[in-house]
Amino acid sequence: MDQSKLTSLLLRLGLAIVFLYAAAGSLLQPQEWVGYLPPFLAKLSFADSLLKLFAIYEIVLALWLLSGRFVRYAGVLAALTFAGITLAQPSVFIVTFRDIGLLFMALALAALSWKHDA
Repeated sequence: MDQSKLTSLLLRLGLAIVFLYAAAGSLLQPQEWVGYLPPFLAKLSFADSLLKLFAIYEIVLALWLLSGRFVRYAGVLAALTFAGITLAQPSVFIVTFRDIGLLFMALALAALSWKHDA
């Protein structure tokens, strides 16, 4: 395996694990995760349902990353997801720094994959 394929694999695994961990946590213990929703969504009566829908989205994105297909698009979507999370909850600084790092990790994956997916 050449270096760029190994790098892509490691980035994809890292991002997929983060999405799967968050999805599992929010499905198994939604009361612990509903606080990470933006305040205007957390107050809605169907906030738990929104959390479940987002968990399903995270699982699908993780599986897409693991598949190795159209990686540049999966990387861009992952970056947009982390950007949205960061912008929706800038006051949760305790995790914001992590999401910014993951955003750039996803952008690195997309940039690395750009020539391979064409």
